[in-house]
Amino acid sequence: MKELDRIALFRLSVLGPLISRPSLERGELQTLLRDLAQQEYAIPGSDRRHVAEKTLQGWYYEYLRDGLDGLTPKRRSDHGRSKLTLAVQEALLAAKRENPHRSLATLQQWLEQSGQAAHGSVSRSAIHRLLQQQGLSRPLAGASVPEERRSFLAAHANDIWYGDVLHGPRVRVRGRGRKAYLVSLFDDASRLIPHSAFCLGETALDIEGVLKQAVLKRGVCRKLIVDNGAAYRATTLQSICARLGIQLIHCRPYAPEGKGKLERWHRTFRAQFLSEIALGAPLELDDLNARLWAWIEQMYHRTAHSGLLGETPLARYQEDLAHIRPLGTRAAQLDSIFHHRLRRDVRKDGTVSYHGRGFEVPYELSGKRVWLVVDPHTEQVIGVEDEAGNAIGAATPIDLIANARRRRRKPDTPTAQDPVISTAPSLVDIAVARHYSAINPRPQTDEDPTTGEP
Repeated sequence: MKELDRIALFRLSVLGPLISRPSLERGELQTLLRDLAQQEYAIPGSDRRHVAEKTLQGWYYEYLRDGLDGLTPKRRSDHGRSKLTLAVQEALLAAKRENPHRSLATLQQWLEQSGQAAHGSVSRSAIHRLLQQQGLSRPLAGASVPEERRSFLAAHANDIWYGDVLHGPRVRVRGRGRKAYLVSLFDDASRLIPHSAFCLGETALDIEGVLKQAVLKRGVCRKLIVDNGAAYRATTLQSICARLGIQLIHCRPYAPEGKGKLERWHRTFRAQFLSEIALGAPLELDDLNARLWAWIEQMYHRTAHSGLLGETPLARYQEDLAHIRPLGTRAAQLDSIFHHRLRRDVRKDGTVSYHGRGFEVPYELSGKRVWLVVDPHTEQVIGVEDEAGNAIGAATPIDLIANARRRRRKPDTPTAQDPVISTAPSLVDIAVARHYSAINPRPQTDEDPTTGEP
């Protein structure tokens, strides 16, 4: 019997709620497709968890036309064959072997500039297929030594934390459904979760909030390994890690192998938590987080882990309490460490703005550049600092009504002094003398200029 294609079977399982219906009402197809697109799937051969609505629609019509065969991936009719001439193929392979770092764009340009192919006659996809058939598609395929990868384990708890975001379920917010995201920190040595929380976004602010709670509960890690997303590259997160003495490390793009333990935690989380939550109606965000924290502390942290030789994450973490870096004196400064500092130019009226609201700072700072210190979670303005981080004044909300009655400070009036009379002619005096002497010249006489006598 012919073995069924696993991808076709996966697509069939996804379309189950559609194809099991004997008929669909008008408009019902798009609604079902939209619901299916919002769900998560374990897609064979892919790290993605969602399937686009247009893709699902294509699968559905292909199944209606050709059954299960319509869901089987089709190979190109020219699979395994190159449309390039033999001479062009040999030239491309020789050029790639000569310098494995040559990209597709470089090879394409080299063909056209050397006169071996007309401009636009050879596409980059054709070059890629040729190199792929010959095992030369990777940048360093010509190297004899492959990249070395080895499993490792941190020596102590809090030596290495991993951070990542997982797409979560929908939650109720003010009566409306919204998507939640799970932001997690994971300890390499103990497999313990320093902190994890569902958020309404996956921004730098959400990640910073989780990091703050993790530091309060479990101490300060030495290294924090994250991916290359924009949220993890935010300057605010980098500044916070620098102040806490945490080395922030970004994984190489398209190299998920570096966070294998964290991906294993995500798999456990989906199987044991998300699958149970999905059985009920959508929860409020606070309720969902309360259930998450209870499950982590009472179930996950207290369950024997195969990667720890049967030990629980909590017990393994407690073994290294002597190696944990506590906050110490930084505990009193923790809020300040997580504050954001925004550069502002003080207006002539001694004010700055934040989120569309005006704040007054010391009037002496008018026209100067300052750093506005804010708590981004509460959107509270704390004060202003100079470039060195020294506090230079408070920032208070503008009260326009009170300002109308406030007595203004005026500059001091200089004391009256006797005018100083100068004997030297001014520029105006000189101009007047020249002008009027030219109009009414004095008559010339033979008088002695010294005595005035003839």
